[in-house]
Amino acid sequence: MNPDERPAIEGPSGAPGDRDRDYDRGLDPDLDPDDLEGDFTDRFAAWGSDRPFIYAPGGNINTGSVHGDQRVENGAAGAAPGGGERVEAQDGPISGMEVLAARTGFARPDCFPEALRTLGTRLLFLAGEPGTGRRTTALNLLVESSGNSLALRALDSDSDLSSWRPTHAEARGYLVHGLSPTVRLGPASIAKLRQRLEDTKAFMVVMLPDDADRLRGVARDLDLSPVRYRPPSPRAVFDARLEAVVPHEGRRRALLQRLEADLDELLAPELMPAQVAELVDEVSRSGDDGPDPADLGQRLSFLAETEVPDLLKEIREDPDALALLLVTSVLEGLDHRIVRNETDRLLKLADGRLDAVLRSGAEGEGEQSRPTRGEPPRPNPRFVFRRSLDELLAIIRAEYAPGGTWRTSSYSYTVEPIRFKRHRQAETVLRHVWRQYGEVSGLLTEWINTVPGTESDLAEPMGRVVGLATGWSGGRQALLHIRRLARSEHTQSQSIAAYALGIAAQDPILVSEVKHRLDRWSFNGGWQLRSTTAAACGGDFGAARPEFALSLLRRCYRGEEEAERTVAVNVRWALGSLFAGGNQAAVFRKLMEWADQSKNDAALAYTAFLDLLRDPSWFHQQLPVQGEFSEPVIAFVRHCLNDEALFQRSCTWLLAWCRRAVWDEPLRTGVETLLAALAREMRPGELRLMVEIDSSDNPDLVGRDIAHRALEAWRRGEPQPFRSAPAFGGPR
Repeated sequence: MNPDERPAIEGPSGAPGDRDRDYDRGLDPDLDPDDLEGDFTDRFAAWGSDRPFIYAPGGNINTGSVHGDQRVENGAAGAAPGGGERVEAQDGPISGMEVLAARTGFARPDCFPEALRTLGTRLLFLAGEPGTGRRTTALNLLVESSGNSLALRALDSDSDLSSWRPTHAEARGYLVHGLSPTVRLGPASIAKLRQRLEDTKAFMVVMLPDDADRLRGVARDLDLSPVRYRPPSPRAVFDARLEAVVPHEGRRRALLQRLEADLDELLAPELMPAQVAELVDEVSRSGDDGPDPADLGQRLSFLAETEVPDLLKEIREDPDALALLLVTSVLEGLDHRIVRNETDRLLKLADGRLDAVLRSGAEGEGEQSRPTRGEPPRPNPRFVFRRSLDELLAIIRAEYAPGGTWRTSSYSYTVEPIRFKRHRQAETVLRHVWRQYGEVSGLLTEWINTVPGTESDLAEPMGRVVGLATGWSGGRQALLHIRRLARSEHTQSQSIAAYALGIAAQDPILVSEVKHRLDRWSFNGGWQLRSTTAAACGGDFGAARPEFALSLLRRCYRGEEEAERTVAVNVRWALGSLFAGGNQAAVFRKLMEWADQSKNDAALAYTAFLDLLRDPSWFHQQLPVQGEFSEPVIAFVRHCLNDEALFQRSCTWLLAWCRRAVWDEPLRTGVETLLAALAREMRPGELRLMVEIDSSDNPDLVGRDIAHRALEAWRRGEPQPFRSAPAFGGPR
């Protein structure tokens, strides 16, 4: 089922999840909110708000959707909360899910055999345009060259390949997002790079834009021949994708028969793989009667490019429709009441700037509101029934999407989102008006800068637009409007800036400037800039380059004083977001490193550790095995239990583990391992925890027998051996 069509949406991005889901994730529904530090709990709960929860002990469940360059959704400028696209790794480990998604329904382009042979030399320069399936092809090349290994890593375009060395022994493939224009490479550098890859049995694909002059320069300076990528034919992509999405042969045959007369017209030669995948997804979602070809033609995104100028001509003298068009382009997928309210706010802010004709006279009732003799009639902006929403939606070619329910931690509410009929029309509208009509960009920027702080749902779609605008604007001041937001004292503006930085960093030209700015802000920026940096590290920017994000977070944090509270909250939220995003080992290693450093670093390590205990899934896998993290996890728990300021939160989460472990067998093993280790060396903190467990009124509480035996031994005066916790920074 399309996420946009599911009857119940789990919760807006950045908002707390519902009560039942919190309990499933290890949260105690009866916990005192004051113990959870208020707003931080809500932000922390947002990790999983867009992920379904399935309880299946011992099961292997795949709940991810398929994404890649050969798939597209109606993401537009403002995806529905909780329904955003998967973040592609650009600097750090590439998730196995992304690699498997790239393998699913992959159609080999004509250049694939040549590229595979070239990659046999360990290094391939692949030239093609973004969005044409180039990344998907590169991932497939790396997997096939490395013997189907999924241990792949990504490198940003600012990586210096002349001095780069593989730092992860397990990695078998590297995907580089372009060459830095400031790094000089030559044949000797390339030879050394190939040797380093040979030594580690790894392969590397460097993606380049399909620019003839640039490719001639690369071939001349590096003494190699880049492989020119051209996407496979639309029909080849269609067949491969349809077979993967609809594995049942009879169902595929029925769908093809329904489309037989129109398929050649729909599969125009100029279609990119992503657009063909969009067509396949629309076909596969059709009912038993198959898709309606006429309806398919209304939804395909590539037609939006030619229709937007005509659309603007049609409504240029209609300020209401213009305002709704712009707002829906930014906030597509949100509830219609929000869209209508923001449309009214934009109209008011425009103060006539969206009117095609000049106004004269006062507005409102009375003779003076009427136009003078000779003037054409003009609409009265104070008239509350100017247009019905249905009429305006028909004019801008939008519609109501299927309704659903969003939930917060306290209540639920229904939504009826507005979406364009044409896929990706929103982004096309914004790009066109931003480039062609200079004053519109200023108006939209002013509107975004003044969004009320209470409208947290607007931060992500607005941040997306601000980030995309960096590419539409270009030049040395591309990030100027983001920097203004980042310097604001309002957390809403900082959140918009953080989202925007994640979008801007997807541009291989802008990523170097984005990283440079965040590095400076984390080191010597005011609290506003450091707060924005931390928020960016917890969003798409950090998810795509987790190791760099962790280094920034350490510098952003300056303690828990009142003046630094916003920064501290964002830093801890970002650590939790990175942890939940699949970087558990990297995050915990950093906590171990910080625990042995300054007072501030240690405080961050232990408070962040407590936040991570909310989800025990990773910890219960580490505890029963004598691996890298089993002893450090136990040592962290001991420290928190014996710190008076941290004991209550530590005890609360551990008790939640014990309750949840009653019906979670893998967690039961982890909890029993942890409690048995704590019982062997009881100090005051461990003793208080055992008393809490033993005195619980739940007779089935996991670990109750361990706590009871430990307390009996303590009461008999049996010696409790004690040894100091290991130094995490050094050898253990």
